[in-house]
Amino acid sequence: MSEVARIAEAVARGRLTAASVATETGARITAARELNAVIHFDQAVLDKEAARVDGIPEKKREMLPLAGVPVAIKDNIVTTDEPTTCGSRILQGYTSPYDATVITRLRAAGALIASKTNMDEFAMGSSTEHSAFGRVKFPLDHSRVPGGSSGGSAALVAAGVVPAALGSETGGSVRQPASFCGIVGVKPTYGRVSRFGLVAFGSSLDQVSVFGKTVDDAARVLAAISGHDPNDATSTPLPPMELEAPRPDLQGLTFGIPDEYMPADLDPGVRAGIERTADAIRKLGGTVKPVRMPHARFAVPCYYIIAPPRRPPTWRATTASATARGRWARRGTCAPSTAPPAARASAPRCGAAS
Repeated sequence: MSEVARIAEAVARGRLTAASVATETGARITAARELNAVIHFDQAVLDKEAARVDGIPEKKREMLPLAGVPVAIKDNIVTTDEPTTCGSRILQGYTSPYDATVITRLRAAGALIASKTNMDEFAMGSSTEHSAFGRVKFPLDHSRVPGGSSGGSAALVAAGVVPAALGSETGGSVRQPASFCGIVGVKPTYGRVSRFGLVAFGSSLDQVSVFGKTVDDAARVLAAISGHDPNDATSTPLPPMELEAPRPDLQGLTFGIPDEYMPADLDPGVRAGIERTADAIRKLGGTVKPVRMPHARFAVPCYYIIAPPRRPPTWRATTASATARGRWARRGTCAPSTAPPAARASAPRCGAAS
């Protein structure tokens, strides 16, 4: 049984209280502080989440798919009871007046919002080294990176602090850190999960995505947050996903390995990992065969037109549009760029009362 399923079943049936889960989760978050994976955490807020779940009548609690399950949240998904800073000093102290749809749905499923996690500033990075609050450390070797930009969420799941977490992905920001950290990362099809309340990097690419220790962990959380949302014009008009019964084997399924992704200079460790996975698929009855993806070479050039290189003035298309809504003239400080660093740091925000 996966960790998400174990906790949910125990809390739903009264064998475990959400309050005890909250206490244990808070202790693990505190113990993992050296990872620098968490930007915002308040035990009182987590205890309040637990009290809400424990206060639900038992018969109703048994219907909750994520009863008492602690889920960490990337800091670009807005919440009303914790700040949302996107890993940036520009938004330091900002608290949203509303919750993102995924937060509302997690709570409706009985989940506990555990903390807000560290990330590359405004999700622009692939290592979580570029946060205003410092870099996130890889749990097994602090000299290495966990990937990014959702590295804080990935590190917490990999370290066993929480069984699942939410990230956001534009072009790899969940699947890549999941790969680095040896966990599961799922980016759903665009529109399958509401983006309402997700601070945009590239609106035509972004998706709230899920980390889990196992496929089952990730699937249970993804099912809870999926489904049409009238607050998101790009939301697909489909009902929430339903969990399928576990398959006993992979009979009848075919898996492709693209030739373009297996070049001669591929790192030997990566190649060995892919070959181990292919062997496991075959042992479970699946078929593995090479496939061609002739247009793969255009993927990165297209990405750098639609999304941006990492720093101005070369921002492109969707990011230029998204960041215009949080213009630095309103959100930044009033000190001129020629002022000394100390003066810029202490200057009031533009538009703030003096």
